[in-house]
Amino acid sequence: MKTVLPTIMALVVSASTIAQKAKKNDDREAIKSMCGCFEVTFNFAETFNHSTDSLYKPSKTKVDKGLEWAELVTDEDDKISIQHLLQVGNPADPHIVKHWRQDWLYQNTDLYSYNADNTWTFKKLPSDKVKGQWTQKVYQVDDSPRYEGSSTWVHVDGKSFWENTSDAPLPRREYTTRSDYNLIVRGNRHEVTDYGWLHDQDNTKVIREAGKEDVILAQEKGYNTYVKVDDSRCAAAAAWWKSNADKWALVRTKWDDVYGRNKDLSLEEKVDNKVLYKYLFDDEYDQKDEIEEVIESFVKQ
Repeated sequence: MKTVLPTIMALVVSASTIAQKAKKNDDREAIKSMCGCFEVTFNFAETFNHSTDSLYKPSKTKVDKGLEWAELVTDEDDKISIQHLLQVGNPADPHIVKHWRQDWLYQNTDLYSYNADNTWTFKKLPSDKVKGQWTQKVYQVDDSPRYEGSSTWVHVDGKSFWENTSDAPLPRREYTTRSDYNLIVRGNRHEVTDYGWLHDQDNTKVIREAGKEDVILAQEKGYNTYVKVDDSRCAAAAAWWKSNADKWALVRTKWDDVYGRNKDLSLEEKVDNKVLYKYLFDDEYDQKDEIEEVIESFVKQ
């Protein structure tokens, strides 16, 4: 009996380890399936109005379409990074727009939680709370932070999905037209589908003021479909990234330095009346020292 018990325990541990590795591999394949060329449809509609203002006007329903290239930038065992690029305009001579980026980190404990008005709070999570989970970190077009959260990928009944709720800045479609709220609570669901993948959102528009309870202004539904098409249709975006990858690697490295300070982060909206992405989108900013200096100028000390 003394010999049998350790053997049984070893077999149980071995089986558990094998199962964990298989699950992690399924997670990684689900995440990487979001790479490639996609016809994207962005759908957003305000659903419920909680405003006490009788003159309140909800956001207009928004439907946009585009072609998007999702480039696999990093493919490591515990980290997958995907850069999104929009390909717009004349298909014969398209214009490429650097879009959002998503990083996926396995069993990550360090998060930046958005706290309204261009500030993020650094949080250290207990390792047992993120066991088996993936953190999705979403970045702005200039690789500054947007929102992030940790959850478990689920593979059941032929479905693969990841769900999380996190506080985030206003999306561009809103902050250019709205100033009556300052935070959006994003309910995100990423689901792998037979056509590609789906970004399903249930969002809450919130007014947040220090020392006061959050006020819910309205809610909205987002339903963004990514339909996989032949990679050749995004050849221009792939070529653009190949030509510009070195510059944006420098940008990411500088931001990694900022995030690695592991303290609360507050960013300037503008420096010399200019937002950060306009500096970094300028071809003149392509040297390491210039990139580091301009990013640092936006970080409030």
